[in-house]
Amino acid sequence: MTIAMGLCRAGILALPLAFAGVAHAGDTRAALVPGGPHPYFAAWADAAAAASKDFGVEAEYKVPPAWEMSQQNEMIESLVAQGFNAFLVFPGDASGTNATLGELADFDIPSAALAGCTKAPTPALFCLGTDVYNSAYLGTKELIKALGGKGKIAHFTGFLVDPNTQLRIDAVQKAADEADGVEVIQVIADIDAPEPADQKINAFLAAQGASVDGIVTTAWVPAVVAATSLRNLGDKRIKMVGIDHDEVVLQAIKDGFVHGTMLQNPYGQGYIGVYAMDLVRSGCTMKDDAPWQTTAQTDRFIDSGTAFVDASTVASYQDEMVRVTDGIMKTFKDAYLNCPN
Repeated sequence: MTIAMGLCRAGILALPLAFAGVAHAGDTRAALVPGGPHPYFAAWADAAAAASKDFGVEAEYKVPPAWEMSQQNEMIESLVAQGFNAFLVFPGDASGTNATLGELADFDIPSAALAGCTKAPTPALFCLGTDVYNSAYLGTKELIKALGGKGKIAHFTGFLVDPNTQLRIDAVQKAADEADGVEVIQVIADIDAPEPADQKINAFLAAQGASVDGIVTTAWVPAVVAATSLRNLGDKRIKMVGIDHDEVVLQAIKDGFVHGTMLQNPYGQGYIGVYAMDLVRSGCTMKDDAPWQTTAQTDRFIDSGTAFVDASTVASYQDEMVRVTDGIMKTFKDAYLNCPN
């Protein structure tokens, strides 16, 4: 079923075209749709609830049953038929998702990419997410610093269908190449789910743990599994820099089994995304001359923030992300939007 078919079944196409055009503030129904089930996106649910309350809109977090682009598309089609009129999407495919967003645009339904970008040219109004290349690069630099500037490191990362994964692989390699005496001896990808992460990380540590000096993880589940594995080994010789704020990783930092982690800001992505969608549906348009960042995939990127925390700062890690989100919110409308008076 296409989006057009879904609209026909819902009777929406029979309504005047203005129904899908400029809307009154507050009648926004925004859907936050990740590529599939994953703990990273759980904060979007909290962000949707808070944005609904704060902005007087309806925002809901809707998760496809599996990481398959067809299932994400079917969910979006169903939500359109239910009357959702703004979409914040983690792209199931950096290129393929553009076709779905293009169908939404054909019916004047605005969309933006969250946490990962679609490839330009894209119907997405903007991409709000972590600068994943910079985050992986900085995290690897922190690991190298902890290793005293030399050693062999392993990189555990996410799904290859995730548009961010190759960027992270490239960034880790660049940081290693810039340091004399540092070598990436293993990259294990496609393990951002518990079973493959547990199998492959523990097999690697059993076979090569004695010869590796550091681990960098750039996806949520590998970070949790690697932190747990290092704790189970009881050996703090291997230095690790993880990603995200799972309690397992945070506690491992406090206990000395993990050196630090690179924070992201999924809550801020969802909250700011809903705010932006409601403004767009109220008649605002995106500025061409906004302070956009250009990435490998898009020229309309907004960094939702990243920060490194270690044992000295882990207890107050949430303060940093609140500060970042508040800073973006204070300037977002003036910086990125042209709004009617």
